[in-house]
Amino acid sequence: MASIYKQADSNTFKTWLLVTGFLVFIIAIGWLFSYLLNSSGILIGAVILSIAMSFGSYWWSDKIVLGMYGAKPIEHNQNPELYHVVENLCITAGLPVPKIYIIPENQPNAFATGRDQKHAVVAVTQGLLSKLDKSELQGVIAHELSHIGNKDMLLSTIVAIMAGVIAIVADMFLRVSFWGGGRGSDDRDSKAEALLMILGIVAAVLAPVAATLVRLAISRKREFLADADGALLTRYPEGLARALEKISSDSTLMRVKNEATASLFIDTPHKGKQKTHWFVKLFSTHPPIEERVRALREMEV
Repeated sequence: MASIYKQADSNTFKTWLLVTGFLVFIIAIGWLFSYLLNSSGILIGAVILSIAMSFGSYWWSDKIVLGMYGAKPIEHNQNPELYHVVENLCITAGLPVPKIYIIPENQPNAFATGRDQKHAVVAVTQGLLSKLDKSELQGVIAHELSHIGNKDMLLSTIVAIMAGVIAIVADMFLRVSFWGGGRGSDDRDSKAEALLMILGIVAAVLAPVAATLVRLAISRKREFLADADGALLTRYPEGLARALEKISSDSTLMRVKNEATASLFIDTPHKGKQKTHWFVKLFSTHPPIEERVRALREMEV
């Protein structure tokens, strides 16, 4: 079963490559903003903030997300059927059994989080347990275990955090620029100063958009991969396909919603907002359910 998770090492490499790339990008943007605004504090603040948020996201991202949704850990005797599904699939996949949490929400949904396979968590909503049959539940759990096996949980979390840092730094620059915080040097050509300021503002606007697009592209790609690996794990793609159809068509709203964590779920928790327009699809954290279901039903296992 190790061959199923052939993306694991690749995703580990991508995680640290992205961390390095984003840190360099943040430093470059921070330098540009600090130069244009004649304030070294922006660069220093950007570097400190990025390092602190990266460290925090690695060690505590799972606790933050679980706390955000009010998820509660369960023991074997509290839900033996769910425990058996998770344990049996973990044995098949060769993975350690993750901690299991239940989210007190009626919308059917689920996500996996944690920094590595030994510190992983699978969280499912109460609605998922009550609205799916056993084969569908197995498909969803196999999908989430595939995120763990492929080590893409940390990848997605790091990218989300870095995108947030870039947005914060860009917002700082725009606010200071709006209130007239330019260099104001007398010995520099005014046209060059104006051009640099315009370039800085453009960078401030486009940088968070670019970071968000990278985050969303990674999220969409990993969902297709987890679908395929989950289907291989259960040897029954139809179970996950039916589960995705039920989850997508359910109109129940979540009481707690957060855009930053939407990409963690097996399907977007924001119901009623899925549109077919290309621009909306561009910023969607998940590929269309129709495409995911079609890919599953075309699989041969």
